[in-house]
Amino acid sequence: MTATKGLEGVVATTTTISSIIDSVLRYKGYNVDELATKSTFEEVVYLLWHDKLPNQNELDTFKKELAENAEVPDEVFRQLKAFPLNNTHPMAVLRTSVSTLGIFDSEADEMNEEANKAKALRIQAKLPTIVAGFARIRDGKDPVAPRKDLSFPANFLYMLNDKEPEEIEVRAFNKALILHADHELNASTFTARVCVATLSDIYSGITSAIGALKGPLHGGANEQVMKMLTEIGTVDHVDEYLEKAFANKEKIMGFGHRVYKTGDPRAKHLKEMSEKLTKKTGEPELYEMCVKIEDIMKKEKGLLPNVDFYSASVYHALGIQHDLFTPIFAISRASGWLAHILEQYSDNRLIRPRADYVGPEAREYTPIENR
Repeated sequence: MTATKGLEGVVATTTTISSIIDSVLRYKGYNVDELATKSTFEEVVYLLWHDKLPNQNELDTFKKELAENAEVPDEVFRQLKAFPLNNTHPMAVLRTSVSTLGIFDSEADEMNEEANKAKALRIQAKLPTIVAGFARIRDGKDPVAPRKDLSFPANFLYMLNDKEPEEIEVRAFNKALILHADHELNASTFTARVCVATLSDIYSGITSAIGALKGPLHGGANEQVMKMLTEIGTVDHVDEYLEKAFANKEKIMGFGHRVYKTGDPRAKHLKEMSEKLTKKTGEPELYEMCVKIEDIMKKEKGLLPNVDFYSASVYHALGIQHDLFTPIFAISRASGWLAHILEQYSDNRLIRPRADYVGPEAREYTPIENR
C-alpha cells in the first residue's frame, strides 16, 4: 500500500448527487450555470433530495414545509445567550446549536428513510433561523421570527436585518445559495459521510460537516478574502499588497482549486453579482479591487478565482457581517450534506481506509528501570 497525500485523485465512493467533469459542475445532471440563472434554491434542494426538479404543486408543498419548520426551540436561543459571544466564532456556535437541535428532536435516533427525510427538512429549515438569531443576539437585539410568506433566501435576509430585502438582494442571495449547494466529495461532505457510515444519527453527520467547513482551507476562505480586501483598502494598494505577499510566500485566499484546472465555473456568477451589488451600495472600488487581484493572480501565478473569491464581496454588499460568511456557506451546503447522508444511509458500508505506516520498525520493549 502507498499513501496519497490528501487523498488527491482517490475515488472513495459512487454518488448520483453532483459531478465535476471537464470543469463542469452538475447537480443530478443539471448544469449549475442553468440552475443558478433559472432556478430557486428551494427547487435545487428538492432536486438534490428527490432526484428530480419539482412541479409547481411539489414545490409549493416543499416551500410550505420548510417555512413551517423554520422555528427553533427556545432552549437553543437561551443557550446562545449563555455563550461568550464577543470571542466565539459563529461556526462554533452553529456547530453546537445543530448538535443541540438533535437533543430536542424526538426522532433523532430513528433510522428509517421517512424519519431521516423529515429530519433533513427540519435541519435545513432551521439553519437560517439559528444563524440570523445568533447575529442579532450578539448585537444585543432580539431574534426575528421567520415568516411563512417569504422565500428561503428572502426569509434569511429578513430575519437578519428585520426588514424585507430588495429583489436584487434576494436574487443575488438565491444564486449564491444555489452555487454553494453541493460540490461532489469535498472535505465537509466526506466528513459527513464518514460519520453517518457508522450509522450515527443525521445531526451528528451535520455537526461533523460543520466542523470540517469551519477550517480556512475550506469554508472559511471567503471570510479570509474579505479580510484581505479590507487590509488592501483601495485599488491603488493592490500591487503593493500582492508583491509583499508573493515575496513572503503567503497564500492568497480565493484562488485555485484542486479539482478545477481551467477555472471554477461558479465564480463568474458571483463576479457578476458582485459588480451589481457593490455599485448599488456605493462601493464599486471593492469590485474593482477584486478584478485587479484576479488579473494579477492569473498573470503572475496562473491561478483563477474560485467560488470563495467573489462571494466575499457579494455577502459584504448584502450587509452581512464578515464572520457570518462561512455559516451562510453551511446553510447552503447543508442541502448537499443532507443529500449525501441520505445516499450513504441507503447503501451503507463503514468507511474505514488504511494508513501507510512510516514509523519505526519493530522494537524491543525495555522495562522502565532499564531505560
